[in-house]
Amino acid sequence: MFDKNYDQRLVAWSHFRKSLESSNDPFKDTLNFYNKAPTVSIHTDPYDKTTWPTPWELLQENMYCDFCRVLGMCYSLQLTERFSTTNFEIHIVIDSKNSATLYLLHVGDTVIGHHDGEPIYAKNLPKRYDTKKIYSMDHLQ
Repeated sequence: MFDKNYDQRLVAWSHFRKSLESSNDPFKDTLNFYNKAPTVSIHTDPYDKTTWPTPWELLQENMYCDFCRVLGMCYSLQLTERFSTTNFEIHIVIDSKNSATLYLLHVGDTVIGHHDGEPIYAKNLPKRYDTKKIYSMDHLQ
C-alpha cells in the first residue's frame, strides 16, 4: 500500500480496515501492516497533539516515525465497526532498562507497540515502564 499514490493508498487502507472486521487477530494484522510503512526518524511531535496528522493527512504524507506508526494503527482500528465503541489511548513511556521512549497504543485492555511486537494485556506490561503522558483518543467517525 505504501508505495502507491494517495488515491490508491486510500482505497488500499479502506480494504485493510474492512479486513480487520473479520480478522482472527486484528492487532497482529495491524502491527504487520504498519511494519511495512516507510520510516523516518522524526515526523510528528508526540507531545503536541495540535501537530498530529489526521488519518487522511497521515496517508497523504506517507512518512511514519515510530509515533506516526502508532497513530496509524490507532486510526485504522478506530475506523472499524468492530472497535468503534472501544476506548483508545496512546501512552508515551520510558523503558528504564535501556532509556528508550516507547509509544504504546492501548485498545481497551490490550496494548500494541510493546518492544517485542506482540500485543499484550496492559496488566502484563513490564514494571520498568514509566508513563510520561497519556492521550485519550477521540472517537473517529
